Amino acid sequence: MRIGLFATCLGDTLFPEAVKSTAVLLARLGHEVVFPPEQTCCGQMHVNTGYQREPVPLVRNFAEQFGDASIEAVVMPSGSCAGSVRHQHRIIAERYGDTALRAAVATVSAKTYELSEFLVDVLDATDVGAYFPHRVTYHPTCHSLRMLRVGDKPLRLLRAVDSIDLVELPEAEVCCGFGGTFAVKNAETSTAMLQDKMTGIVATGAAVCTAGDSSCLMHIGGGLSRIKAGTRTLHLAQILAATRTSPHALLEAAA
Repeated sequence: MRIGLFATCLGDTLFPEAVKSTAVLLARLGHEVVFPPEQTCCGQMHVNTGYQREPVPLVRNFAEQFGDASIEAVVMPSGSCAGSVRHQHRIIAERYGDTALRAAVATVSAKTYELSEFLVDVLDATDVGAYFPHRVTYHPTCHSLRMLRVGDKPLRLLRAVDSIDLVELPEAEVCCGFGGTFAVKNAETSTAMLQDKMTGIVATGAAVCTAGDSSCLMHIGGGLSRIKAGTRTLHLAQILAATRTSPHALLEAAA
């Protein structure tokens, strides 16, 4: 299968290893991974902040970059960006786009997937040959859980990882408090929600907290670092990309 890889803004600027790991994993599974070089932000942050007309050029560019018929699927290591492409792009195109944009968005959104749902639903794969001999807990991010409804797909992938010690996160489905600009506009509430999330993570004794969105991991990881919890955050793709012959060089302690 020929797969178009979407990096996302955070992947491009702050968490490139999550993007690289996605490419490594998909290639290891026997697929051709292509990276359209002119890709940009999907426009999610504009829409979520109330600016719906402004991201029209971004929506159009996304459809152009990934609309090539030779690209059979578009995959990204982000539930929030996948949710934006699948749901918000259609709304923007219908309200502010022309007929051509609406058609292009419909075509591209239909073949767009978050990593875990692509692996499980499209490739019918749960055991991807990963090896990660560490204690891990999983945080289900809000967009993947509530918008994409990926359910337990990430957990099914993690359970199949060789030598992993996967422990359940207390009150896992409760939001971590990030929510993009929510964390800025409602800092006190966001911090309180983060504290609850960190309390649950620390209680697991996990060396790693993983998730499918770098944004949530950035928020959680920053908090864990400040309290010197000894737990680091790592994107799901990085765990799934690790193998016995190419293991992940997990740090001894959180940064």
